[in-house]
This record gives sequence, structure tokens and C-alpha cells, in this order.
Amino acid sequence: MKVEIGALVEKEYGQLVKDEVSQLAGVEYVFFATGRSSDLFDQKQFGSFGEASIVTIIADEKFKEKVFDKLFTLCELHTKRSGIVYMSNPLLRATI
Repeated sequence: MKVEIGALVEKEYGQLVKDEVSQLAGVEYVFFATGRSSDLFDQKQFGSFGEASIVTIIADEKFKEKVFDKLFTLCELHTKRSGIVYMSNPLLRATI
């Protein structure tokens, strides 16, 4: 089964995560988009808003911990504490 691992982090990390995490074993898909956040980051480039990357990773459940840890480390959340990383329960495919 697959899991979704995602993050809302500072904009600078989006491309870095895509480049690094897409090379890991068990990663099927990495996507990121950018946007603005008013409450998560100290740095505000646009008045009361800061730029953010929204990262989505689809990975094999067997590799979920390794991928999650790599994402957390790449985004420097262990030192900056400026962002959110999450992981879903295993994804089920519906058939009709």
C-alpha cells in the first residue's frame, strides 16, 4: 500500500525536497506548489504573508519512515521549527 507524506514549509525547500526525495527508494511521486501563508512563518515577504511550499509525496508504506525522516531533515525542522510535516494512513484504492 501507499502513504501520503506532506509538508507546509518555507518556499525555499520545495525544489530541494523534490530533487532529493524523488531519488529515494519507495518514492513513487513528489509534487510541490507554492503559495502564501499568514500564520506559519516569521519571515513575511508580502506584508502579513510569507511564501510557502506545499509538498506532497506518495511513497510505499514499507519506506514511509525513511521518507518522512528525510523530509523532516531536509526542511531543517529539527532546528528551525517552522513548518508542518504529516503522514496519512495507508491509502486504499477504490474499484468500481
